[in-house]
Amino acid sequence: MWETFSVYHSVRRAARRPLPYDDIVSVIEFYDRHPINEAQVLAAVARRRGSGTSLRASDLFDFDQDHYGGLAAVETLARRAGVAPAARVLDVCAGLGGPARFLAYRFGCRVAAVELNSGRAAGAARLTRLVGLDRHVVVARADATALPFARARFDACLSQEAFLHIADKATVLGECRRVLRPGGRLAFTDWIARPRLGDLERQRLREWMAATTLQTIDGYRALLGRAGFTTVRAEDLSDEWRPILRSRREMYRALRDETIARFGEPWYHDYQQVYGFFVGLVEDGKLGGGRFSGTA
Repeated sequence: MWETFSVYHSVRRAARRPLPYDDIVSVIEFYDRHPINEAQVLAAVARRRGSGTSLRASDLFDFDQDHYGGLAAVETLARRAGVAPAARVLDVCAGLGGPARFLAYRFGCRVAAVELNSGRAAGAARLTRLVGLDRHVVVARADATALPFARARFDACLSQEAFLHIADKATVLGECRRVLRPGGRLAFTDWIARPRLGDLERQRLREWMAATTLQTIDGYRALLGRAGFTTVRAEDLSDEWRPILRSRREMYRALRDETIARFGEPWYHDYQQVYGFFVGLVEDGKLGGGRFSGTA
């Protein structure tokens, strides 16, 4: 395993850094009770494969990609970021580690997966060990606004639909640039605000889905430029994501029994209401998705 001790040692120091408590608690609580979780992934794999045989990384891929677009979306980000077999890759806000494992499996690169939520970070590490990729993927619990890595440490940096949960996006982008080598690439996706998104809807997204702030496409372009990135590219994915959202809503409905068993029926109905509100904003053209990239 590559530099495991130094990575985890730095993460423990960074985890003690003071953080905006209200924002972090809401994000942590949101993902503590998210329908896609380690137990749900393993249950889905067991239903497909049965038990008693060792798992491969590819057995998880239909279930552990907690983002929009599946493996194809990870492949696209990898191309935008220039991921290659010898690359050192950072996955920021890595969740259960599905994209990090896929990158290591697909490209043979080494990946550091950073996640703030302790339960998801621990789940990511367990799933990674389970499929034998822990020599290629290091999972670390840390704050994305204070990455515990040295300057110019990585060749590529990726993130998927996570920065909406972070109020200080300028600092996150600055940290990504700091840890990238000169010429290294950042590529990420995130939810974007459209002109018709109102203040009350923004407030509900913050309260219900821990969306602390939402940027526009032009806003992200400006932030990337101020962080020092060049050759910035921004793409609107709203039309591409709309049918994915509809499918995701049906998937959550299909998880009704196991979600109720884990979190209770009131929470299941509340989540259905929240997600329906979210999908409605996308259908109405008030909320969308974007893919961004830039060179350090």
